[in-house]
Amino acid sequence: MERQIPKNVRQIGNVSDSPKIYVEDYVDTFLTQLCEKYEKSGSIPIGAFLVGDIQEGGEEDYIYIYGAIQMHELKMSGNDYIIDDSTWKQAFEDCKQYFEDGEMLGWAVVQSGAPLIPDSETVKLHKKSFPKKNTVFVMKDPVEKDEVYFVHKMNDLMEIGGHYTYYEKNPCMQNYMISTRKKNGVYPSETVEDRAAKDFRNLVRARGERQRQKRAGSLMYAVSACLVLIVIVMGVSMLNSFERMNSVQSTLETLAGRTDSVETQETSGMVTAVTEEEQAGDGSDESSVQSAGAEQMEGEETLESEGEDAGESDDSSGEKNAGEDSDNNAASQEQAGGTADADKNTGNDSNAGAGSSSENGSDGVYVVEKGDTLAIISRKMYGDVSHIDAICRMNGIENGNLIYEGQKLLLP
Repeated sequence: MERQIPKNVRQIGNVSDSPKIYVEDYVDTFLTQLCEKYEKSGSIPIGAFLVGDIQEGGEEDYIYIYGAIQMHELKMSGNDYIIDDSTWKQAFEDCKQYFEDGEMLGWAVVQSGAPLIPDSETVKLHKKSFPKKNTVFVMKDPVEKDEVYFVHKMNDLMEIGGHYTYYEKNPCMQNYMISTRKKNGVYPSETVEDRAAKDFRNLVRARGERQRQKRAGSLMYAVSACLVLIVIVMGVSMLNSFERMNSVQSTLETLAGRTDSVETQETSGMVTAVTEEEQAGDGSDESSVQSAGAEQMEGEETLESEGEDAGESDDSSGEKNAGEDSDNNAASQEQAGGTADADKNTGNDSNAGAGSSSENGSDGVYVVEKGDTLAIISRKMYGDVSHIDAICRMNGIENGNLIYEGQKLLLP
């Protein structure tokens, strides 16, 4: 499958020559670590096989180097390099294990003091080991910090003026670097520093767990207080409604007692004769009695109308208060539901953060997340920003701004 030309690249030197060489950033970091190992170990040269693929185009050829495997042993015979069968066997096994689809298309030598120009014996060794066109040979001087790339073309090793370093997810090379970490750069002093860093991270995690538990306890206390307050409000509202209903019932019973009461008078039962004057008087008395009865009837009607008006007023007042109480109860229940939902969401977010925080970086490898910088990673893993340089050295990062989401960083 044809590879797309990387877009996130950094140019090193003059890249006008052909073919175009693209070296993945992890490979460049690994070669830098071999240079540091050479400075600490002595004067024995260190070799590495380069893994990648070559793509030929109509006008331009491209070489992509996305892997590097350290040679088990690079022997010397005078000034000539020797790659024996055991070194080749170990290299093929490592390539099959970590770079299943990769092809060894060149090699690199780390040595100081030697001229950065391959002699005739080196050219013969390259032609014998990598006879294919456009295979690569790299010479690096760890003291002078110089490197030169050569390509096999025109039956010779031709120097290439520059190359590109590109950045992408490279789990194969990263897994190989992790597996050979102790062999390629971790020394006792650094091991002690790693142990101290792990202890510090464990202390930070324990403190964070205590703070989360304290926040959870405070949250539960607040929720309980809200529930108690809601219950009290509902009880007071129900009590007020009950008292209003009793008041209305008492008023109705009083009005009903007034309208149903009848006044009675006892008479002697005696019958007397009535004269005309008495009859006239009786007539006037009767008219007065009738007028008095009419006034009494009007009074009773007025009393009944007042009772009905009072009953209607009390009923409407009771219904209004009951509506207001139901609205208050609904608002309180809605507020309680919103509070419970918010608490539930808050709990889920805190548990997810704890899970991601406890996983990322716990095995000594940190996966870059969106928005991360080296300062944020240092503060997140160690509690301060004093480990930025150590992270850069461990991963061979020259520019701390050139990290990308999903990149795996080796933690010192």
